[in-house]
Amino acid sequence: MQDWDAHIAPGLDEIEAMAEAARAALPEVFAAKAAAIVLRVEDFASDEMLAQMQIEDGFELTGLYEGIPLTEKSVMDQPMGPDVIWLFRRPILDEWVARGDVALGTLVAHVMVHEMAHHFGWSDDDIAVIDRWWE
Repeated sequence: MQDWDAHIAPGLDEIEAMAEAARAALPEVFAAKAAAIVLRVEDFASDEMLAQMQIEDGFELTGLYEGIPLTEKSVMDQPMGPDVIWLFRRPILDEWVARGDVALGTLVAHVMVHEMAHHFGWSDDDIAVIDRWWE
């Protein structure tokens, strides 16, 4: 039997390292655009983010893309700040435990790539066509 007393839940830095590994593994055609996105990892989304998304339970949001998708950007736009991908550690860990059938690094990579797809202009419906994650 494994000694679980020696283990603790991954912290923000470990989740960030998993997400950065997922970014580094992207095909070269996406690498430059992906590198320009700022990655932020927090325990939970802020109350303001949850309110904007009309989400009451902070455990329901594992990640969020904040920015203007590449398909909507214009050279005439004044940048309001960098595009950001937010990952939320506690909801990711909660989903990981609830699933029980996927490695944590795989789940973090999935959330990261899902949010990255929004940066590239994909809607949730577009992503769902090729990513049947919930099944």
